[in-house]
Amino acid sequence: MALPIEQYAVLGDMGTGALVGLDGSVDWLCLPRFDSPACFAALLGGPEHGRWLIGPVDEAADSTRRYVGDTFVLETTHTTDSGVVKVTDLMPLADNRADVVRRIEGIRGTVRMRHEWIVRFGYGDIRPWVTRREDEEGGRLIAATAGPDMLVLRGDRLPKAVDGRHQDEFDVAEGDSLTYSTTWFKSYRPVPPMLDVDKRLSETTALSERWAGRCSYDGPYREAVVRSLLVLRLLTHEETGGIVAAPTTSLPETFGGERNWDYRFCWLRDAALTLEAFLTAGYEDEARLWRDWLLRAIAGDPKDLQIMYTVDGGRELPERELDHLPGYADSRPVRIGNGAVCQRQTDVLGEVLIALDLARAGELREGRHSWALQRALIAELSNTWQEPDNGIWEIRGPQRRFTHSRVMVWAAFDRAIRGVDEKGLEGDAASWRSIRDTVRDEILEHGYDEKRGTFVQHYDTKEVDASLLLIPLSGFLPGDDPRVLGTIAAVEEDLLHDGLVMRYRTRSGVDGLEGDEHPFVACSFWLVAAYAKSGRVKEAHALMSRLVGLANDVGLLSEEYEPTAKRMVGNFPQAFSHLALVSAAFALSEVDEGDDNEPGTTMSGGQADDEHTSDDRGQASG
Repeated sequence: MALPIEQYAVLGDMGTGALVGLDGSVDWLCLPRFDSPACFAALLGGPEHGRWLIGPVDEAADSTRRYVGDTFVLETTHTTDSGVVKVTDLMPLADNRADVVRRIEGIRGTVRMRHEWIVRFGYGDIRPWVTRREDEEGGRLIAATAGPDMLVLRGDRLPKAVDGRHQDEFDVAEGDSLTYSTTWFKSYRPVPPMLDVDKRLSETTALSERWAGRCSYDGPYREAVVRSLLVLRLLTHEETGGIVAAPTTSLPETFGGERNWDYRFCWLRDAALTLEAFLTAGYEDEARLWRDWLLRAIAGDPKDLQIMYTVDGGRELPERELDHLPGYADSRPVRIGNGAVCQRQTDVLGEVLIALDLARAGELREGRHSWALQRALIAELSNTWQEPDNGIWEIRGPQRRFTHSRVMVWAAFDRAIRGVDEKGLEGDAASWRSIRDTVRDEILEHGYDEKRGTFVQHYDTKEVDASLLLIPLSGFLPGDDPRVLGTIAAVEEDLLHDGLVMRYRTRSGVDGLEGDEHPFVACSFWLVAAYAKSGRVKEAHALMSRLVGLANDVGLLSEEYEPTAKRMVGNFPQAFSHLALVSAAFALSEVDEGDDNEPGTTMSGGQADDEHTSDDRGQASG
């Protein structure tokens, strides 16, 4: 059975990502890309679905871990009654290869270690042909082949084949060092040469540290901001510029439930918000790379705009179910692909144009083709903005006129107008201004409940939605506007669970799905930003401190959090959660605690208490 989600760390090479557990098992890895089929899929099943374990035989070992500085080089220290070993794991950066490297070092005494290498292609379904051979350099290796895919294992002591698995046990004494690598390549090509592990370790560390050192943010929670930016960088494909929402699929929103989705694709919304995070932290090159990806991905008729694409900008990602996998914590179905690709989500264009407007405000020049594309998208939106949509949460129930979607329509026209007025770009600003004002009037008439004093989820309900917290962040209204303050109060009353924010009340039936879900991490960070914008700075810091403390022991956040059992829930690590952390930190950095105009106020529905600190991180139940 897979470990609790919070007990995993992520490795990555900006091409794909691997999840390695505190026990030393790589339980998830898709090769060569984030959206490729997994060859280690134990995360959604068991060892028989593929994994790579290097860990102590003693299951009672005390295991701790850390990332080396501002990198994804992972050091795990296992302490047993007989000794101490350290395992260093990494995926080397910037070498146009797909490798996972693992080094075992004896620190003290002697520790009995277990090594297990089980390859199953096709998401754990295809058992490969496995052979032992020599490479062109005369080194020994184990090769696992199925069709065009091949994985090879090389190292100082190769495991033996036992009952269809390759496994071994051996002692590691003080001063011993053993190094292994798993490499993916096409089976019809020559075996890549063995890595110079010391060189790649040094270069990977230097590259990552140098990138993190460029961060311009110097406000509160800087360590968490830098780690979040590193996560967002890891989820950015180095060659194509596509930004995936998470490296995993089907980690459930409710254990044992059906809310299990594939997040290994590039949502325009998530990517645009990631771009904003990069830009606010001083990363202009990343903005240019993503804009080029965007131009390629959505080129063509604006009517064909999709809300998500594959890593390389491809349009085909049909959703299907994998019946051979039991799912994480027996959560079925396991899905690959995502049926939401066909949805209409009107808010997406607003997020994209906000990000591109921010890029224009910096040093990124607007190219002729990129502005022409934005004008074409705005022209299409001019004809379609009144249509109902599926909203930010990809509702699988009936389409609605979601208030957040309409606010983002307003933002799309507002940022297009800025391009003309402030940057001298060509466009029909007068027409766009008329539509923008019409949208605003409609939102204030139909998206606002005068009686309760709050904006509503959509025009046909009195329910509220956490996405309404984004209204002051979009510029639609200032944070201290009474209508914003009323909306914050309504969210506190209806959506807080143990002081954390739900997306919406699922019992309303709006999403067309069975079951419930847990507080959504990004929404809780939105409340931090809303508090900051509205002047409730002390509460903003209290909630921010609690949320940062929900990260696991290596600073990673999942999609949702279950506060009663203190468990991470949903796909992991989640770009949306980390980019929202960055946004909340910047919102806090722009205000001063001395300006708090509501001293002593608390969050209705639950105060962020002092007892829930970072000591709770990574402590799993069950």
